[in-house]
Amino acid sequence: MGDLIQAIILGVVQGLTEFLPVSSSGHLEIAKYLLGDESVGEASMLMTVVLHFATAVSTVVVFRVEVLKLLTGVLQFRHGNLRDNEELQFCVKIFLSMIPAAMVGVLLEEQIETLFGSQLLLVGLMLLVTGGLLMLADRARETQKSVGLRDAILIGIAQAVAILPGISRSGATISTSVLLGVDREKAARFSFLMVVPLIFGKIAKELVDAVREGEPLLAAGSEWQLVIGFLCAFLTGLVACVWMIKLVKSSKLSYFSYYCFAVAILVILESNFHFLR
Repeated sequence: MGDLIQAIILGVVQGLTEFLPVSSSGHLEIAKYLLGDESVGEASMLMTVVLHFATAVSTVVVFRVEVLKLLTGVLQFRHGNLRDNEELQFCVKIFLSMIPAAMVGVLLEEQIETLFGSQLLLVGLMLLVTGGLLMLADRARETQKSVGLRDAILIGIAQAVAILPGISRSGATISTSVLLGVDREKAARFSFLMVVPLIFGKIAKELVDAVREGEPLLAAGSEWQLVIGFLCAFLTGLVACVWMIKLVKSSKLSYFSYYCFAVAILVILESNFHFLR
């Protein structure tokens, strides 16, 4: 029962923090630490991937109309007519944004896995970086610019850096977009959609690797924990995604930067003095 409660808590944390620029992976590591979850490496990474997969699915549900338009645009592509196909252009930009994170994920997979095991000091330091990015982006002037090809690559690099726990993926990508002069609402839309193929790709890779090595992907007894975590992350992700879309139009990113700074200070102090456990 304790494992299921832990899965519920982790799922809710993931669902609420994935779309807010406060680092879902960082909050997951904090939650694991407070819950006494000592798992590291592949076991901890698997739960993280499943929870991110849940919020990726919630993103598809919320943006289902746009996702359908993008798929239709790809299927309707004929004779290299890229200029007249805005949906296909958007898909190309998403593909370009995926390349840096995909390369980092493939080439540095083992090193990344070691970061997902209650590395509290790292989380705290990276939350400071996230807060700083949000503070800088908040000072950028508003425009009506859309994401360009060059912008997509730079935003993709920001997404690759955000693999580190404590660096908010949405915070890094939205901030980078805004600093590049992209409209905030368009930046949020691109940020939410660009991660979906990567998460689906990660799940596919996990399955292929498990089959190739002849090893079970799930540890014995962990199936229900992953299922419950997925459902909680998916349902809370639906609410958080819709809320964030509305919030990004009216609120300032500095509000989230103050939160990141506050949590970072608490986490760094805890990593040294252990007053919470």
